[in-house]
Amino acid sequence: MTAVDSPSVATVITVRNPANGSVSGSVPIDDAATVAAKAAKLRAAQPEWEALGPRGRKRWLLRFQDWLLDNADHLTEVLLSETGKSHTDAALEPVATADNVGYWAKNAEEFLADRHPKAHSPIYQVKRFTTVCRPYPLVGVITPWNFPLAMPGLDVPPALAAGAAVLLKPSEVTPLSGVEFARGWAEIGAPPILDVATGYGDTGAALIEQSDFVQFTGSTATGRKVAVACAQRLIPYGLELGGKDPAIVLADADLDRAANGIAWGGLFNAGQVCISVERIYVEAPVYDEFLPKLVDRVRSVRQSVDGDTGAMATEGQRDIVAGHVKAATAAGARVLTGGEPTGVGTFFEPTVLADVDQSMTCMTDETFGPTLPVVKVADETEAIRLANDSKYGLSATVWTADPHRGERIARRIEAGAVNINDAAVNVFCPGLPMGGWKESGIGYRAGGAAGIIKYCRQQAITAPRIPTQKSELMWYPSSKRRSAVARAVMRAFATHGVRRFGLKPR
Repeated sequence: MTAVDSPSVATVITVRNPANGSVSGSVPIDDAATVAAKAAKLRAAQPEWEALGPRGRKRWLLRFQDWLLDNADHLTEVLLSETGKSHTDAALEPVATADNVGYWAKNAEEFLADRHPKAHSPIYQVKRFTTVCRPYPLVGVITPWNFPLAMPGLDVPPALAAGAAVLLKPSEVTPLSGVEFARGWAEIGAPPILDVATGYGDTGAALIEQSDFVQFTGSTATGRKVAVACAQRLIPYGLELGGKDPAIVLADADLDRAANGIAWGGLFNAGQVCISVERIYVEAPVYDEFLPKLVDRVRSVRQSVDGDTGAMATEGQRDIVAGHVKAATAAGARVLTGGEPTGVGTFFEPTVLADVDQSMTCMTDETFGPTLPVVKVADETEAIRLANDSKYGLSATVWTADPHRGERIARRIEAGAVNINDAAVNVFCPGLPMGGWKESGIGYRAGGAAGIIKYCRQQAITAPRIPTQKSELMWYPSSKRRSAVARAVMRAFATHGVRRFGLKPR
């Protein structure tokens, strides 16, 4: 494990580099009292932050964007030290985070602007309707170990842009990048509305107790616990959970592009991505041609800090991957390349499995590692059926020469996102919603205005458009005549045909 100290006796978490075992740093284990104190300070500072409005907050968010870019090399080194990623994979996170910060900074004013819905009936034309977005005072964000900078970078900025204060709880496996993220906010002199709570599950539970909204990214099993805890407090939450994302390769696809894209989509970050390609369905006419192309591409992937992809984040995760491969081969699958730990740190060889069937663990459970199991299917109908035969529904890919066919198939896939002739594109586009169907989550990350409004309480305001009278038809004291008039008017605008006049059609 990367975190080596026992949570029952330790006061700090010691973090090690999984690629070589070296000590990378340490963080304190925050108890419930410490979390409560941090939350209280954030709540005290939040009203002033909200009062700045979107334009005032934009100024600080853009300064933070500059800090992220100016310190990208340092942040990359921190990422490398606690994750064992390749430099190529790690270096993407600061830039992607900066891009996301800029999006919310520049669009928050438009997204949060008061809205004035139209009256649904002429009766209410005398009223002015306004919908106001007011932030939850304190948003709790719990992030996983696979992208320790990019995950806070996805969820924290829209909450800050909305006017909320944020308490971030990074994974105990990779807490150092989250600490640096918050340090950068403080370093630019921004208002004190962002802090970090480090620790294990008890720290996360304490964060939930203090929050008004919780955004969680992690396993489905832990997500269930978070949902229960939030429900007990009657607070809203968003869950982005596990995935078992399918790729469908159709007979008309550009097979070279499909092999290259699927290899990247399945092996990026050593396959430790919720939207990694984890199942591949190939139409029979091109199966024998596609498979060696995929194997050749995977065999060429270099594993090292200076290579294409890096180590597994923990020994435990490496062992899960090994277990899935072992179970598959025991059930009749063939390893075409890879299939074993390298023997160095927590590295596991990029792996392609053939002769796989839908019942194998590598097809049903989230592997979260560098494995690509391939299944031959008769046609697109079978491919869609098998792609949908999963408890997960996070994302998918479709590979075809016909974009219209790809979109038609995408609309039949039970997943929150489908990329045609590409992989993971939607993650980098905050104007698109990212969320899981089935057991892959509840709610959506990003999605334009919806991605920031979710961190807000919506308030309805009605006001008169014209001078008011001393009383309204339905006010007390009641009157049969006035009530009859009011009902007649409501009926006239509530229905159609002769029913407007209290008559029944013949």
